Amino acid sequence: MKLKPCLLAAAVLALASHLAHAHRVWILPSTTVLSGESPWVTFDACVSNNLFFPNYVPLPTDPLVAVGPDGKPVTLQNPSTGKLRSTFDLELAKEGSYQIYGLRSGISAHWKEDGENKRWRGDMAKLKAEGITKKPDVGIYNYIRRTATFVTAGKPNKEALKPLGKGLELVVTDTHPNDLFAGEKATFTMHLNGKPAPEVDVVLIKGGDRFRNDPEEIKIKTDSEGKFSITLKEAGRYWMEAVIEKKSGELDGAPLYDYATYAVTLEVLPE
Repeated sequence: MKLKPCLLAAAVLALASHLAHAHRVWILPSTTVLSGESPWVTFDACVSNNLFFPNYVPLPTDPLVAVGPDGKPVTLQNPSTGKLRSTFDLELAKEGSYQIYGLRSGISAHWKEDGENKRWRGDMAKLKAEGITKKPDVGIYNYIRRTATFVTAGKPNKEALKPLGKGLELVVTDTHPNDLFAGEKATFTMHLNGKPAPEVDVVLIKGGDRFRNDPEEIKIKTDSEGKFSITLKEAGRYWMEAVIEKKSGELDGAPLYDYATYAVTLEVLPE
């Protein structure tokens, strides 16, 4: 029974840009900045309609990775997947910053048949074998999606924040993601496959949008060097997503797109 929501979450992660904001993928730490000896953080992981309310399907914990302040993997503790959310714990045994993320990539296809929206996900061999490229008005997407968050025990550092050079990534060149304060300017850089990503659409939404008629999206584009800056007036938890989609060619006559997203949960502290 637990397998079904995991498969559904995986399918949601594979959707293309026209569905990207229907459901939001997030990993939410109970707190992001801690002190003391070997503190613990508990996390929720979910695909939901609202931030940060588990009201759709859980995000599987199997693909999630935690990286410690020394750049080495850290084991997730007590993972559990329920009907609407997954949970897990992390012991911050070493001082410094930790990154927790999930990375998915593959091939997806979207088309309309008999008035219904159809979706498919798999690999290139299966795509061709099943004749997906011959579907009416089909679009083929070579996708890579990353979902992340950060926590810090004591003094922050950047070892766990080093980019992988794959897909869209938040590269810390200016502001540390666990050093955000209301009213202070924060500057970040987006990379795509290891290089600065210009003209990338970025949206920020404060948590609790369930209680607002307007989600109050803050929309930004990265500059020519992949940088963008934001000054958030209110403390709280924010969800940020960067999206890039571009046509890269054709596959058996069907349009082929590169599609990458990066979603991260950030906590902004009071002044």
